[in-house]
Parts: sequence; structure tokens; C-alpha cells
Amino acid sequence: MEKPAGSTVQLAAFGEFLLRLHSHQGKRFQQTDGYTAYYAGAEANVCVLLSRLGLNVNYISRVPDNDLAAAGMQQLRSHGVGTKHMVYGGERLGLYFTESGNHIRSSRVIYDRTGTSFTELQPGTIDWKTVLQDTACFHWSGVAAALSASAADVCKEALEAAVSMGLTISGDFNYRSKLWQYGKQPKEVMPALLQHSKVAVADLDAVNIYYGIDTDKSLPLEERFRQTVPQLQKHMPHLETLGMSFRKTIQQQTVYFAALAHKGEYYFSEGYMIPHVTDQIGTGDAFTAGLLYALTQQLPPQQIINFATACGALKQSIAGDWAIISKSDIDEFIQTGVSGRIIR
Repeated sequence: MEKPAGSTVQLAAFGEFLLRLHSHQGKRFQQTDGYTAYYAGAEANVCVLLSRLGLNVNYISRVPDNDLAAAGMQQLRSHGVGTKHMVYGGERLGLYFTESGNHIRSSRVIYDRTGTSFTELQPGTIDWKTVLQDTACFHWSGVAAALSASAADVCKEALEAAVSMGLTISGDFNYRSKLWQYGKQPKEVMPALLQHSKVAVADLDAVNIYYGIDTDKSLPLEERFRQTVPQLQKHMPHLETLGMSFRKTIQQQTVYFAALAHKGEYYFSEGYMIPHVTDQIGTGDAFTAGLLYALTQQLPPQQIINFATACGALKQSIAGDWAIISKSDIDEFIQTGVSGRIIR
């Protein structure tokens, strides 16, 4: 992913900014006595880690002009994320509630995102040619297009501007079944938007839902990935780099690993045994950020997928949606793997 001449912003990302309320101490919604608040949003999560890794990034969203949103913007800026192109208006910041699962019971999410500032965003509100000036890469995800017809239209508007300006397009498939409520099926919306992507992050389920691409479920995940890529490239003619992360359970432990298709070749990371998951929400966004960072640094493909996988694995040790890690944390993790030692 090369940086155009004169470019000063390495990545701009667009999506809904959220407040997450997480049930205390592993308790279920029906028994909790309180919630911990975290700021969130798939694209914001990507921006936070990229900024912490030293990239110049801008985050674009629409939020209400109130103290809840202002506090979130302050937190983003504290991690170095640019917020000068934020749009203010509407009445509500998007919310979602979470309760932790475990190896017996799944984690659960309840969304409260109807009628938010972002879902009411209309085409023509953002001057994309100005916002994306001197920018190398535009990143977005399927969550943004799932929220409302007008939000999907703004995604289209942003992508068309980015393509016309020669930006690299990065798209995260990010399918969320509970969000598609405005009368359109994902397969009616997403293929036209994803067709511009040079870089993409996906999962097997989303590929099937958006494009009807099936793989042999009896095969290992690595082989299913190999089956997917050539079929997907028929629908995404500009696709050069595709990443997928996976998790499976072996003897009651989570194994986290990933695959990369890059310029016609396949690469796979080693699997990390994750003995304890603090918070897996945001794992995919950390993986995406790691992939994008490694591409900007023009690392060899095997190092790209190793770096991205390390980011995703480390995120699972951190509460909240943001991967509060540094380049040295990632480099050390790649060298030593999962460790319980104390660094003094």
C-alpha cells in the first residue's frame, strides 16, 4: 500500500462512533448491578491502534453535540487520532450493551442504534473531496452500511470520491446480522460497495452472505480460505490483499490464527493458544489495523500476517474495544508468544 506523493494522512476511516456498556464481573444482563463504559466503533478501533503505531490517521463520523460525544472525541485525540472532520448533529450517540461469555456460554450483544446521529446522516453532508484531500487510504466496514439506507448511500458517496482521488480502498466485511433492519438484504448492498477494495478483511460467513460463496465445511479452515479467494476475486476485481482471522477451541482453549492472500500467494500465521480471554470484542479490528500497518511498512507477506495476528491475539488480553498496545508490545509478543511472566 504505497503512499501517494504529497500525502500527509496515511489513513482516513469512516463509521459510527459508539458507547459500549459492559456488564460488571461477568454477570448476565438480568443479574448485573452495573456497567463499565467504553468508547467504541469498528473503524474507530482501527484508528486508535494505527495511531498508537505511529500512523497519521483521521476518523470521520457524525455524533451529537453533547458531552458524551465530546468525551469520546477527547479519548480518541488522547491516542493521537485526528477528529477535525467529525460532523456534529442529531440527538443520540449509538449504544451497545455486552455481557461476557465463557467456554460454556456465548457472549451477548444488544444494540441500541436506531435513530442515532450516524444513522440519520444524509448524502451531501460531508464534502468528501475536502475531507480526503492528501490522504493515502480510505477504510470503512460493513457495519456502516448496515445501519440505514442513508448511511449506505453515504458509504457509496465516500467510496466514489476516494476512488476518483486515487486512494487505496480498505474494506472490512464486518457482517452483523442484528443490524440489517431497513429493508435491504446485505447481498443487495455490499457487493457494489466492496468492489472498489484493494485491501479487505473478511470471514467465511460474511463471504457466503454477501456473495453466496460456499466452501467445504469438512476441510480445515486454511483450505476453505484457499477455496474462497479465487471465487471472491471474481466479484472484487481490484482485490490484492485479503486477510482472515480464525478462532477454534482445542481442549477447552482458544486457538487464534490467521490467513493472508497477497498478490496471488497464500500465507498463514502460527496459532496462538489463548489461555484466558479478557475481552474478545475488537479483536478483528486490531487484526485489521495490524494488517494495514504492516502493509504501509511494506513488510514481507509472512511478516504482515504474523504482525496482524499478534495484534489480534494481544487485543484479547485487554478490556474494552481499543487495543491499547505499542509496537514494542507486538514485537515482543511475536518473539516470545503467550507469556505470564512479569516485566520488571
